[in-house]
Amino acid sequence: MLAGVQWLFFLFTNTVLVPLSVGHALGMTTADITASMQRSFILTGLLCIVQALWGHRYALMDGPAGIWWGLVLGICASAPAMGMDTAAVAASLTGGFLLSGIITAVLALFGFLKLLQRIFTPVVMGIYLLLLTFQLANTFFKGMIGYSVDGKWNLQLAGLSLFIIAVVSFIHIKGKGKLGQFSLLIGIVIGWIAYEIFINRSGITGSESAETTVIWQWLPWGKPAFEPGILMVGLVAGLVNMTNTLTSLIAADKLYQKKAGDQQYIRSLLFTNLFSIMGACFGLIPFGTFASSIGFLENTKVLRRAALVTGAALLILVGIIPVLSSWLALLPMSVGSAVLFVAYLQMFGTALNTFNSTSLNSKTIYRVALPVLTGIGIMNVPVTAFADFPPLLTPLVSNGLVVGVILAIVMENLIHWGRYETKPSATPIMPKKSYFR
Repeated sequence: MLAGVQWLFFLFTNTVLVPLSVGHALGMTTADITASMQRSFILTGLLCIVQALWGHRYALMDGPAGIWWGLVLGICASAPAMGMDTAAVAASLTGGFLLSGIITAVLALFGFLKLLQRIFTPVVMGIYLLLLTFQLANTFFKGMIGYSVDGKWNLQLAGLSLFIIAVVSFIHIKGKGKLGQFSLLIGIVIGWIAYEIFINRSGITGSESAETTVIWQWLPWGKPAFEPGILMVGLVAGLVNMTNTLTSLIAADKLYQKKAGDQQYIRSLLFTNLFSIMGACFGLIPFGTFASSIGFLENTKVLRRAALVTGAALLILVGIIPVLSSWLALLPMSVGSAVLFVAYLQMFGTALNTFNSTSLNSKTIYRVALPVLTGIGIMNVPVTAFADFPPLLTPLVSNGLVVGVILAIVMENLIHWGRYETKPSATPIMPKKSYFR
């Protein structure tokens, strides 16, 4: 149960911001955003349970896909440049979600995954994980220091976050037995209490009365429209989203010390896209497998699927019962961000381990450094800097993760790096005798 509660906070923190930010971008009412959040919790919990029991059968989170999240926000921001109003964008996005889900599912059934596995080499996977770590760390770092729109820090929140990081790290490193496995949960509890005592000082208060909302609304974004440009960008996003499943399962194989079969990959993709199609009908962005779950698993060391199923069931309850949703929504984002920042440090190690079999020297370092540094560079450039690009390409070219991975794939397939790798010497070189102790 404790491991399930820990999973609940991980699932909640990675889900709550998506419908909230998308709802504001589309100009939705507060009641509609609340209903969207509840639907998101319920479907995310159901998908996690289905995947754990019948899909990929690993303790991996499946939820609103980050690539789609960024794409939707980017398209909403560039809607005026495309000459489209919010209603037209929402309807076109719904059509893009549906078409992408159907095409991706068909491709999975007809063996496209085999081609994807050949393209997604260990080096590409390592670059993907590195860029994902940098992207997530940047997001949660801003959250834990209270970074404002004006570009200023909140020193109180930053100090509290530093304290939380120290507590979680100390428990994880020094904790014996089961204690170290619950370092994230302990960090959330201690951090939330400290926030209420030293920063909020008004006590934990929720909504006095929860507004009654209709949770299930059919096609709340309007009747699906099929704008060619949005459909094209959506299809690219769907293909990139497939790599989330591939990367997550390959990394999970190493963690669980076993190899997932082809049927596990196919079932995982089919369930993900089935829920994505279902979610599109209820105004939710498509789902994807979270590679960031690997960092969470490495930190907690709780690999049992039962823990994820318990946390997912609790998330469903949160979605069904408005009082629970309003209470968990009070979790300070700085506290959640600080805890997740520590969790994703482990994923950085997973990324580095993928390069163990790769020989890096002054020439082959380009295969890693160029995509990674290009991706990081783009991540630190404001989206407004891409205003001169075609509006429909802006969400993709402004995404450092996507650009870095595409660049890595191109370089891996165009350049034969093996000829530049340092060959081991046939005769080992003995070190000279040292006269210093």
